[in-house]
Amino acid sequence: MSTATLLGRSWNACDVGVNNAANSGFLLWLFLPGLWTVLLLVWVAVGALLGNRPRLHAPALTVTLLAVAWCALSIFWEGAATHLCPAGVPPWWPGFIPAPGF
Repeated sequence: MSTATLLGRSWNACDVGVNNAANSGFLLWLFLPGLWTVLLLVWVAVGALLGNRPRLHAPALTVTLLAVAWCALSIFWEGAATHLCPAGVPPWWPGFIPAPGF
């Protein structure tokens, strides 16, 4: 499941935003290209910083990309209590995974 899909489903479940079509347009035309740009820049930066250390590349890039995805979700995650989501997360959200947010 992609970051945009997770964000869109949580917005839809908690009735956040204007409506589903407006949220989908934002996610498709602004959020995804922005996220891909940031991920590409981070990927290149981490690769350049590590240099020629192949054993560190995969773990470092994985951790870095997960951190960027978490930050992107945290920035746009509504997290506010609504009548559909009193705890600030959708009812289907697993309890063992902390909800995004700083």
